[in-house]
Amino acid sequence: MSLARRATPDDAEELVRLRKVMLDSYLGPHPDVSWQPAATEILRRKLADPDGDLTAFVVERPGGLAACVVGTIEYRLGGPGNPHGVSGYVFSVATDPDLRRRGYSRACMEALLDWFRERGVRKIDLRASADGEPLYTSLGFVRTPDPAMRLTL
Repeated sequence: MSLARRATPDDAEELVRLRKVMLDSYLGPHPDVSWQPAATEILRRKLADPDGDLTAFVVERPGGLAACVVGTIEYRLGGPGNPHGVSGYVFSVATDPDLRRRGYSRACMEALLDWFRERGVRKIDLRASADGEPLYTSLGFVRTPDPAMRLTL
């Protein structure tokens, strides 16, 4: 039996708390938390749809969550190697610092990968921190030559 369970709307606040843990761990602590109420509400709404394209898996700890992963299914125009254009994206993989190295993120990732498989998703992307890369490599992820760019409007 897996340590991880699928998240519910009631987990939204803790998922956002863990997202800040993740962001702070590789970007450095940031005092701005003004984004958290909107993120919590959107996540609560998305998690309420069991057939939706966004889900999360969590490991519990007394009084909250110890670890999580969030994933979404994206649809793009198909191409070689992905004719249907369906891909998965993994984000917000986080474990509370005092509970790391216990397999919690792995349990969450394995549950998410099973969810993607059940939905026919065969191409899954993520961005890896140096700390997370060994886990993802052990699950079969490889570096890609895809140069990422971003425009913020």
